[in-house]
Amino acid sequence: NADKLAVSVRRCLEMSTLRERLRLAEGAQDAQIVGDSNLIRRLVQDAVKVARTSANVLITGESGSGKELVANCIHANSDRAQQPFVKVNCSAIPESLIESELFGHERGAFTGAVAARKGLFEVAHRGVLFLDEIADLAASAQAKILRALQSGEIQRVGAERPTVVDVRVLSGTHKDLKLAVAEGRFREDLFYRLNVVPLRVPALRERLEDLP
Repeated sequence: NADKLAVSVRRCLEMSTLRERLRLAEGAQDAQIVGDSNLIRRLVQDAVKVARTSANVLITGESGSGKELVANCIHANSDRAQQPFVKVNCSAIPESLIESELFGHERGAFTGAVAARKGLFEVAHRGVLFLDEIADLAASAQAKILRALQSGEIQRVGAERPTVVDVRVLSGTHKDLKLAVAEGRFREDLFYRLNVVPLRVPALRERLEDLP
């Protein structure tokens, strides 16, 4: 019985230690970023710091590394935390629909448009829009996003006048955007608009101490 009690106590202590090591990083309570490595600590510190600005952020990292969690962290710690946080996977939207999804459309703008509809930029007004897999956007959509960032205006498909929007844009990609720019697949001017502050999410193999 004494041996069983000792084992039980030891397990409780081990679990307590693990819970402490796996505590949510300070400032990222809503982001569920778990880890205690120097890389994760630095990433969270940088995310919290940039959250307090209005800068656009480009979040890079391998698929599954947690780019959306970093975007969550930035939104949760920003002065827009009580405003909409809209996420969109650019690679999941067909090229023929991306303009309507992002900027909306007016009734009758195309076959099937039976009613006016807000786009994601309008839905995210006064909040944050996270454009994940931004590298997969078609050239036409890149041009319209650039205009939205430059002017603070978007135009619904079929609309005669633009709509003013106040949106902070975060973007994410697992691809090399600099290479895409060099190869002419991504607009250089848009890249610099998005990449005001770059954040890279390390893969788990780079921070093995977080495995427990």
